[in-house]
Amino acid sequence: MRRRRPLPPSPLPQRDGVDPVRVRLPAGGQGATVRDHLVLRLSAGPGVVDGMFTEGLIVGADGRAVPAETPYEPGMFVWFHRELPAEVPVPFPLEVVHRDEHIVVADKPHFLATTPRGSHVAQTALARLRRELDIPELGAAHRLDRLTAGLVLFTVRPGERGAYQTLFRDRLVRKEYEAVAPYDPELILPRTVRSRIVKERGVLTAREVEGEPNALTRVEIAERRSDGLARYRLVPGTGQTHQLRVHMNSLGVPILGDPLYPEVTGPGPAGDFRRPLQLLARTLEFTDPVTGAEHRFSSGRALAAWASYEDWAAGQ
Repeated sequence: MRRRRPLPPSPLPQRDGVDPVRVRLPAGGQGATVRDHLVLRLSAGPGVVDGMFTEGLIVGADGRAVPAETPYEPGMFVWFHRELPAEVPVPFPLEVVHRDEHIVVADKPHFLATTPRGSHVAQTALARLRRELDIPELGAAHRLDRLTAGLVLFTVRPGERGAYQTLFRDRLVRKEYEAVAPYDPELILPRTVRSRIVKERGVLTAREVEGEPNALTRVEIAERRSDGLARYRLVPGTGQTHQLRVHMNSLGVPILGDPLYPEVTGPGPAGDFRRPLQLLARTLEFTDPVTGAEHRFSSGRALAAWASYEDWAAGQ
């Protein structure tokens, strides 16, 4: 079996907890020079790539600026820092539930993305923790939706990250979520929901289709009130995109504050942190693949609509 060559270390430091972009020039790539290839490959505005070459912002493995006219060489790596988008800071604390020499478990607030993606880069849980804990090599073992609050597992040592990611891939982590949604007296619970969920690239919502189930969720009522709301316990057996939100919607009890299910309401204005999605990753339980320790972590957060529906609905 052919062993993969290790990736070269980045010659550039992180910036605001965000790694520089690494680009490998592939075999058969387009362009006669490095500049030509990057112009064709990167989604940048006119003149942006040329400006980066002029300012010496694109560097090779030795940390030196790569001239724009450098001939294209398959397998060559270049690095540069992306221009960070203007981001409104998420004004909620990111609590650390546990920290040791191997892992960090954080209690993420609503509206904070887990890792840099799209328009959310420096304002992400990963970038914030790298800065606040001074752990530049911190990595995410899994991801939690930006709109969902609760527990996320991060790894301290890059060489151990794969072992923790494998726990999630092999479904060896027991996760329990909490949600606030309408109460339907005709809905028979507890039950296990099984369906096939597909999420197409570029489409905001996931959908259920005919076919062999690939998504499984145990749904129970933890508590209900006389005002027509209930607090649900959700235990996923799989990890499809938007799985819990799709399954709750299919049961006729969509989660409060969901901007996608049952109807797409469109993104709110930047800085609008009112009426968060009432979904919380409450617990994480697993056997540590490195130390063998048995871990069980719990979020200290409370869902606002359950504490006071009037205040949540008013955006307070």
